[in-house]
Amino acid sequence: MYKILIVEDNLMIADQVEDWLLANGYAVCGIASAVQDGLAMYHEHKPDLLIVDLRLAHGDLGTTLVAQLAPTPGLGILYVTASGCEIELSTDNGDACLTKPYSATDLLRAVRLVLDIAKTGEATPPFPAGFRLLDSLLPKSGLAPA
Repeated sequence: MYKILIVEDNLMIADQVEDWLLANGYAVCGIASAVQDGLAMYHEHKPDLLIVDLRLAHGDLGTTLVAQLAPTPGLGILYVTASGCEIELSTDNGDACLTKPYSATDLLRAVRLVLDIAKTGEATPPFPAGFRLLDSLLPKSGLAPA
């Protein structure tokens, strides 16, 4: 059974996500609303996947939490955000991003995809609505990779 840590400052969303995950066979090892709580829960429970809101309580950013854990082989990182994944994220920050609002079906598919990435390094379409895999950042020159 995969363990998932939810890092989300909107407790209504966090509770709904927890319900969806539990109903589909996942273990939720905690809900954190800020970086320090997320770090403590991560170190206590060693989850397989983090579902991380980009904007957290106290002005924290989800990327700050993930940066303090990196690199952690086998840990899946799924960002969730209402900002449309417009913040520049790369594979250095995590695996994928899912735009809010999302349905239970889309979230569960995104979770499965990110767990696959963490395990095998690959994700097989179809991708849910609002889902984006994070890519390596392109060189500053703007040239496409060869």
